[in-house]
Amino acid sequence: MMDEFLIRAGLAGLGVALAAGPLGCFVVWRRMAYFGDSLAHSALLGVALGFALGTNLNLTILIVCLGFALLLVLLQSKGTLATDTALGILSHSALALGIVTIAMLQWLRVDLMGYLFGDILSVGWRDVAWIYAGAAICLIGLAWIWRDLLRATIHEDLALAEGVACVPLRLIFMMLIAVTVAIAMQVVGILLITALLIIPPASARPFARSPEQMASLAALIGVLSVIGGLSASLLWDSPSGPSIVLVATALFTVSLVGSTMRSSA
Repeated sequence: MMDEFLIRAGLAGLGVALAAGPLGCFVVWRRMAYFGDSLAHSALLGVALGFALGTNLNLTILIVCLGFALLLVLLQSKGTLATDTALGILSHSALALGIVTIAMLQWLRVDLMGYLFGDILSVGWRDVAWIYAGAAICLIGLAWIWRDLLRATIHEDLALAEGVACVPLRLIFMMLIAVTVAIAMQVVGILLITALLIIPPASARPFARSPEQMASLAALIGVLSVIGGLSASLLWDSPSGPSIVLVATALFTVSLVGSTMRSSA
């Protein structure tokens, strides 16, 4: 009989993969990989504040990530800084502030490696419930804005002319990514979250004939990555989060080789 902690880990990973795949498609289409990485870095500040205030870590991480997304939208609307410059400033400032805050909590003994690279095998049923609640919010929210977000992604000026409110739409999308980062941190860790947002959609892209098909394939590849990564972790006693990312990378390599062979045939 499968151990209970493996069931919890598998369910947690599947929940994250189902949300990250479709959202990651828009991250790829809109070339926002650096935003996902920056948002993940801000999650460490959420961890630090959660310990300092004695509050629920998941909730604190979510609040910090949402604040990060809102601040970025405000900076973009001002137009005084290029997006990549604003991301660089916010990302490194949040990461540094998180590390300094943790260092100042002298009474705290925390395993930073678990937060940086994930510890999916330690998730409890409450964590699984949190992940699925967050994933449901992400998928429902994405379905709600799908059509307008797709139009804005294809041609933002044309979408504006057609009456699409692009700035609020961008804010909602960034907040959905923030929720995904918050629920994914325990699965793959702060430093590897972006991999689940980027690699499965990139693997699905050559074989998809529509945006909806790419989103479905990305979710499936994410699920396969979680299953393969957990299996590899158990087989070779390797870190679970990095193993999931490596399996995703292997699937991307297979996808790249397959699409290259198909185009040259």
